[in-house]
Amino acid sequence: MKIVAFRWDGAFLGGMVKLVLLHKADSIYEDEPDVVYDFPRAYLKDMRAAVGDWIIYYEPVKAGPHGYFAVARISRIIPKPGVEGRFLALMEAGSFLPFVQEVPRLVEGRPLEAALTRSDGTPAQGGLVQRAVRVLPEAEFARILDLGLPRDLEALEARRYDPRSAAMAEGAEPFERPVLERLTRRAYRDVAFRRKVREAYGYRCALSGLRLRNGGGRPEVQAAHIRPVDRRGNDSVRNGLALSGTLHWMFDRGLISVAEDCETVLVSRNKVPGEVIDRLLAPSGKLLQPEDPRNAPHPENLRWHRENIFGQVQGAGPAPWH
Repeated sequence: MKIVAFRWDGAFLGGMVKLVLLHKADSIYEDEPDVVYDFPRAYLKDMRAAVGDWIIYYEPVKAGPHGYFAVARISRIIPKPGVEGRFLALMEAGSFLPFVQEVPRLVEGRPLEAALTRSDGTPAQGGLVQRAVRVLPEAEFARILDLGLPRDLEALEARRYDPRSAAMAEGAEPFERPVLERLTRRAYRDVAFRRKVREAYGYRCALSGLRLRNGGGRPEVQAAHIRPVDRRGNDSVRNGLALSGTLHWMFDRGLISVAEDCETVLVSRNKVPGEVIDRLLAPSGKLLQPEDPRNAPHPENLRWHRENIFGQVQGAGPAPWH
């Protein structure tokens, strides 16, 4: 029997159940997948049973093509302030992770969830399919995760642009990360974050607009967290910027940032020589936007960087242009 506790501050603490949560980018609800999920009382029992466990986000057919697209962990549930009958599931800081590979709704014509499958293997219609919150068995959670976040992602990424690595790995048994280790291990999450952010910007630097590759075709652009993970940032693409090495260094040290309009580049000009800015930044002085507007930097992440990093962090060691 599951035991569900109720904290004095109104937050529900529950059992351990994995869920699929439906999310539409243009939802009328106040959803921010990496931060909070807004839901009605009808789903409260399932949602509070999942507190402390992982959920998978799913995009309904009418909302777009993505299918299953990310994972996160629920930290607590609170009543939605000022709205009777609605609740907010708060996601654990840093737990959100987008899938590096799209996970379709159907594989070989069959749903990935048994509950959505008829006895003949064809997709079910109506009923549970339309529920915004669905309980997900452990085996199905693991299968979806394997498709979206491959067990050997680190090895796949290492071999992506280096034929020598591929040759050395030929015939070797790849090391496959267990489910929970993939979701929590920083090195694995960094690889997944880097892949998604660089893809989002078409492998171009968001501040210079340049797309640089080395002799082997490897992109030189890096993935920068706008709000660092160790300061309650997460691995959402909306908390990332694709930046060249030098601009990544400058961004992390507060020498450059992005204005309130989410596109004008700010420069700490008393610390950065003008000729350096002229060489490094795009002539427009504007931030390059990702190909999909849904991946654009979140205004709150940019605000946090302006208020906590820009002009305040002292650089360690000599500047790279010296």
